[in-house]
Amino acid sequence: MTSPRRLLVQTPLLEISCLEWNAGGLRTAVLVHGWPDSPESWSPVAERLAADGYRVLCPALRGFGATRYRHAHTPRSGELAALGRDLLDVIAALSLHRPVLVGHDWGARATANACGLQPGVASHLVLLSVGYGTNDPNQALSLAQARNYWYHWFMATPRGADALRENRREFTRYMWDTWSPPGWYEAAQFEEAARAFDNPDWPEVVLHSYRHRWGLAEGDPAYASDTARLVPAPVLTVPTLVLHGGADACNQPATSEGKEAWFSGGYERRVLDRVGHFPQREAPHTVADAILKFCGAAGA
Repeated sequence: MTSPRRLLVQTPLLEISCLEWNAGGLRTAVLVHGWPDSPESWSPVAERLAADGYRVLCPALRGFGATRYRHAHTPRSGELAALGRDLLDVIAALSLHRPVLVGHDWGARATANACGLQPGVASHLVLLSVGYGTNDPNQALSLAQARNYWYHWFMATPRGADALRENRREFTRYMWDTWSPPGWYEAAQFEEAARAFDNPDWPEVVLHSYRHRWGLAEGDPAYASDTARLVPAPVLTVPTLVLHGGADACNQPATSEGKEAWFSGGYERRVLDRVGHFPQREAPHTVADAILKFCGAAGA
């Protein structure tokens, strides 16, 4: 196992902590984690991509890990447009040329939004566990999916907010226990991820993200124009692969079905049997193989 290098990336609003493998790689892949998780979730996938010649970067989202706001007055917004803009800021700060963008859960929304805000920014896009176009607060939801989103509705209440702030490990571990088939992780893996939730801004970023997503909180005016460009979702021109666990009990596989019309640059979708909501952790070799097959070798 190769240990990654840690680096800090200065953007206009944030100091973003990144894990980096194979700094001299011929192509770059940026892997963005989801909620509730951390950059370390990508380690086995990152090592495989690095062994195939990629420079791999795994940033910590705003509110997670060692990522910090540079200014006390910046709103602790978790809105999805902000996540996409943060990723574009990282790409600009590091002068990355059309990297492969891979995202899971929140990270999938961030990477797709980055591509929507700046067409041509990525060579390929890989989305895990999220159906494109599901950022819209007016989207139709099946009763089964609304039930799966109980934690969204719970966090919109004072009691839910208190639960998140006061019992963040208990709260998030319940997601790990119920979103994938039993026995899929070891306690040490959860503890590694949960350290990213000790960030002092984590509760407010999380609460704002879910409240804003459903129109229950105002957004940061700085992202108003970005949000207007992203809802409804724009057609993406980047070649895109969707990987969705067939046993995902958070976002049902049906939520990523029938999305072909949203992609003009090529689109593939694959359902992973017996895999839940965390494919990069549950089936890292399958995920890495799928990325490499779809995006090609680093030297290609």
